[in-house]
Amino acid sequence: MNENKKTLKKTPTGYVAFFIVPAIALLCCFLLVPVLLSFGFSFMNFNMLQPEAAFFSGLENYKRLFTDPTFYKTLRNTIYFTLVVVVYQDSLAFVLALLVRKNIKGVGIFRAMYFTPLVTSITVVSILWTFIYNPNPTQGLLNALRVKAGFQPSMFLHDPATAMNSIIFMSGWHSAGYHMMILLAGLQAIPEELYEAAEIDGAGPVQQFFHVTLPGVKNVLIFVVQVTMISAMKLFTQPYVMTQGGPKESTKTLTYYIYQQGFQFRNIGYASAISVLFFIIVVTLSLTLKRIIRQK
Repeated sequence: MNENKKTLKKTPTGYVAFFIVPAIALLCCFLLVPVLLSFGFSFMNFNMLQPEAAFFSGLENYKRLFTDPTFYKTLRNTIYFTLVVVVYQDSLAFVLALLVRKNIKGVGIFRAMYFTPLVTSITVVSILWTFIYNPNPTQGLLNALRVKAGFQPSMFLHDPATAMNSIIFMSGWHSAGYHMMILLAGLQAIPEELYEAAEIDGAGPVQQFFHVTLPGVKNVLIFVVQVTMISAMKLFTQPYVMTQGGPKESTKTLTYYIYQQGFQFRNIGYASAISVLFFIIVVTLSLTLKRIIRQK
């Protein structure tokens, strides 16, 4: 430890700055500057097609935001997607991690099968699942199976009642493998001696799970839940590729609405106001979740 401190003291300041300054510059350029610009634009009436006509509008964009029914609908859609995905995806990942942890035959193939979807672009996966969800039984795999099983074809992405759930199912399938690997690393870090001691004390598999496995993987599980929540709140690609926010705005999320206002309608001021509020919501939820978990 002392040797490391001496090494750090001997390191020239210029050498350290050579590596730190570019990182800080990139962080400011691609994170801090856009955030500040968005905050500034949120107080302006600014249209990309008429930049010379931009003017300061004060809180008008925010007043419009809180009276916009589409904003509240996209917020509900985003919250619903986030809550369901956190439970469904992380539960699936945890179960898969528990199965993969067992030293059974073919576990390597099983692990690769569930991790492979993640290395495929979400855009490509979304296009693939659009074909799978095709309402025509002669073209859509799921409806072909439903018809063979004696059921009526489902509209999936074309029905407001099932569109969001269809996207949720696909999203969980795509990302569960990544979280499975993280949870698997946490499970493998639990000393086997703890299980042996619990078994000697007469603890069965269920008791070992609740008193050894869960406490041992708690911090990793918390991390996975936080990552899933933040990622789910930013949902954009799947609705954009698969449904374009429809049908009847049932899959339109906050990020899709921001894109629509900013790049389709060229209303940068209003899009920036939504972005600022969205940023506040995500940060608030993250800090609240962190505080609740710490208290427990």
